[in-house]
Amino acid sequence: MTAVLSFRGLGKNYGNIIALRGVSSEVRAGSVTCVLGDNGAGKSTLIKILSGVHQHDEGTLEIDGEPVRLTSPRDALDRGIATVYQDLALVPLMSVWRNFFLGAEPTRGFGPFRRFDVDFARRTTRAELAAMGIDIRDPDQPIGQLSGGERQSVAIARAVYFGARVLILDEPTSALGVKQAGVVLRYIVQARERGLAVLFITHNPHHAYPVGDRFLILNRGRAIGDYAKSEISRDELTRLMAGGAELEQLSHELAELSNRAAGETGVGTAVARDSGGSPP
Repeated sequence: MTAVLSFRGLGKNYGNIIALRGVSSEVRAGSVTCVLGDNGAGKSTLIKILSGVHQHDEGTLEIDGEPVRLTSPRDALDRGIATVYQDLALVPLMSVWRNFFLGAEPTRGFGPFRRFDVDFARRTTRAELAAMGIDIRDPDQPIGQLSGGERQSVAIARAVYFGARVLILDEPTSALGVKQAGVVLRYIVQARERGLAVLFITHNPHHAYPVGDRFLILNRGRAIGDYAKSEISRDELTRLMAGGAELEQLSHELAELSNRAAGETGVGTAVARDSGGSPP
């Protein structure tokens, strides 16, 4: 099956600063590709390129096997690429159904009698959320009253309804507790089961591994691995993403400090005993 979205050797420079260099991967329909990396790894730059905010300087970006250069977020949306950012682009004081159609309001009537089709918006919002397995108590309530996981689910359902073929999720679980993160992960699986190509950006391998089919690991703007799930374990993914060499070096340094402190305590105790005093 041809990848819905693929990129090869993708690179981006900001003046003399290399933000991204030689990054390659692909996202297929009905699969989840996870992009992992710590702060400064290049995840945000990759999102901006794939969503049309910035244009790449190197490499190729393809949709359905055809090379493209996305010129704007609207261009990306028109090609079926929808991005759900961390701030969700929701208005807390507006109702759930009003947020669902924010910027794409359905209307009825003609000319000066054209108006917002409120009944259609309410019915459609409830039906689409139910289709994603999302049970909203009252679509008329302000969306700000929902939990973080529920707001994420509404944003995902909205992207699916408006024809997204590729769904890019920017750290959707970063500010959520364990239970709410689990809610969002279930909706990611729902989107995959509905045939969407999902790109899941996260710094948490424990969230990525249960739902991911492919894993792209970034470090300081470069790819240090691109693996299918069958090619890597969760422990190895965690080690690569966290930087195994750095963690091992830190462990050695901490062990040396601990041994040094123990040695100094032992010397102090011996000196105190020789002088007839009490140990420090």
